Amino acid sequence: MPSPASKAAPQVPATGTRRFVFLLLDRFTMLAFASAIEPLRIANRVAGRPLYAWVLAGEGGETATCSNAAAFRLDMGLDEIDREDVVLVCGGVDVQRATTRAVLNWLRREARRGVILGGLCTGAYALARAGLLDGRRATIHWENQDGFVEEFEEVRLTRSVFVMDGNRWTTAGGTSSLDLMLRVIAADHGEDLANTVADQLIYSTIRTDQDTQRLSIPTRIGVRHPKLAQVIRMMEGNIEDPLSPADLAERVGMSARQLERLFRRYLNRSPKRYYMELRLSKARNLLMQTDMSVINVALACGFASPSHFSKCYRAHYATTPYRERGSQGASPAAFVSAPPTRLQA
Repeated sequence: MPSPASKAAPQVPATGTRRFVFLLLDRFTMLAFASAIEPLRIANRVAGRPLYAWVLAGEGGETATCSNAAAFRLDMGLDEIDREDVVLVCGGVDVQRATTRAVLNWLRREARRGVILGGLCTGAYALARAGLLDGRRATIHWENQDGFVEEFEEVRLTRSVFVMDGNRWTTAGGTSSLDLMLRVIAADHGEDLANTVADQLIYSTIRTDQDTQRLSIPTRIGVRHPKLAQVIRMMEGNIEDPLSPADLAERVGMSARQLERLFRRYLNRSPKRYYMELRLSKARNLLMQTDMSVINVALACGFASPSHFSKCYRAHYATTPYRERGSQGASPAAFVSAPPTRLQA
């Protein structure tokens, strides 16, 4: 007896099997990888035939270990693939170290042959490092955006959940891979099949490339106050050249004293303190994710002098910027810092 899924299977055009090559970098993120490969499996099951095939590739061709220490047996090394294949680079923790010379050479070679190349989670870093995203729109996990912007000025970085710019695809990580693959399935075999796959995954809200990866500011801080959200948005957009509390207050039509009371009431801190924490959070990301000098990090985060930066950094993180980079330099992507969040209502 056919399964319920096969009974409800939509009509799928009779086309050939499309193959995906998942390039698993060392310490890749399992969730982003699983969210990409499972829609393909389910599409095959629903359609009742192999619409998609996939292989796992990696340097050395033997095994790849993801960030949670699970190991995967690889099907191939950095071998030549078919031009019709789609390569998805699966990145994760410490992607800088995992992006080796051999990986870069392989990506560049396949790009010259016209292969579609994508980056899942921090996989966009490998594509950018290979020079394959220059002049393209792309995205990467929000924690890695600060360092990415500083290192790859030629890339038009967005905060979208995923981006498909011609034959370059990138996702922000996590479940955003699922949104990308549902878009691919819809383009290949129709919206009905993509929606059926989403239903099988209990995925009720399919996002598009117009959706941003982070929660809205009110949701993130747990406060629904339009003027507070507006001020925080201005703070996040002016890290290198900070605005004064008076300027912020004037731009939202209130006095500096009213702004102070607003922050105290909802966030239990002053506007100045909240702004400082945002700047220090970005500074920590840059220290962990880039090779920028401490002086340049300080300037990029609105500090006029390294000594003032070091003093503020030590007061907040109980260590100096120099020691931070020295102690964590072996794994920069593992220690990104989150922006300040709500303390109390």
